Amino acid sequence: MQDRILSLSPGVWKDYELIDTGGFEKLERFGEFIVSRPEPQAIWDKSMQDSEWKKLAHAHFAKEKNNPEKGHWEQLKRMPHNWQIGYQNEEGLDIKLNLAQTSFKHIGLFPEQAVNWDYIFSTIKRSPVKNPKVLNLFAYTGAASVAAKAAGADVTHLDSVKQVVTWSRHNMEASKLDGIRWIVDDAMKFIKREARRGNKYQGIILDPPAYGRGPDGEKWVLEEQINEMLKTCAEILDPKDHFLLLNMYSLSFSSLIAVNLIKSNFGEVKNPEHGELYLQDKFEKKLPLGIFFRFSSF
Repeated sequence: MQDRILSLSPGVWKDYELIDTGGFEKLERFGEFIVSRPEPQAIWDKSMQDSEWKKLAHAHFAKEKNNPEKGHWEQLKRMPHNWQIGYQNEEGLDIKLNLAQTSFKHIGLFPEQAVNWDYIFSTIKRSPVKNPKVLNLFAYTGAASVAAKAAGADVTHLDSVKQVVTWSRHNMEASKLDGIRWIVDDAMKFIKREARRGNKYQGIILDPPAYGRGPDGEKWVLEEQINEMLKTCAEILDPKDHFLLLNMYSLSFSSLIAVNLIKSNFGEVKNPEHGELYLQDKFEKKLPLGIFFRFSSF
């Protein structure tokens, strides 16, 4: 098993482009609109001048001084608050995703995850189980859930925030799909109940935040709770036919941490892959955007 770094090939996704990075910011195109927003990993210099960024961008996210995760969008050119883009791949995945300017600098998707949408889609297509049960934890706005549903899975989508679950439903409907099971709950509480019930899933997708809160204020701290969560996931993952995908975005995490977590909780797994996710800008600078571990029995 070797460490890998994964990224979409430039130009493959027509509706997305990472134009430039640096100065703790990134400049991106989503469909026909270009936005600039904070990026703590981009500690190098920009390749383009600030004046060029401002000339290109439709909107810029300005951080609050006391809270770098909050702020407001400065509109530099006319653009809608909500818009939609598509994602397609050569294997037949074709989904629509709704975007919006939020007060937390996010717009509704993480583009580096597209390589994992591809993995989810192709892995489910290979599954010997018809309509495999897939659980997406910390599912956010549900691009992975929609990709799994498009491949024919019976999908359970869980997030602690009702608004993003509603956003996910809109993504499903925009992609002309239906039948995803929506759950607003604390992820740890839910999987422990599933383990007690003896329920099994052929696929589990986890993309936990570094910090978070459940719907009733339950505290989530990645390094304190991810081991316990994976231990419980091992109880509910089908021992014969299965896949698991783990993403973690933390500035202090190495992919070796994911390797140790998986080995500790699942033992030896089939077809393991682990490493870093990144996106490459037009100037060939590679922006690291988290670590992953994924494995599949089929």
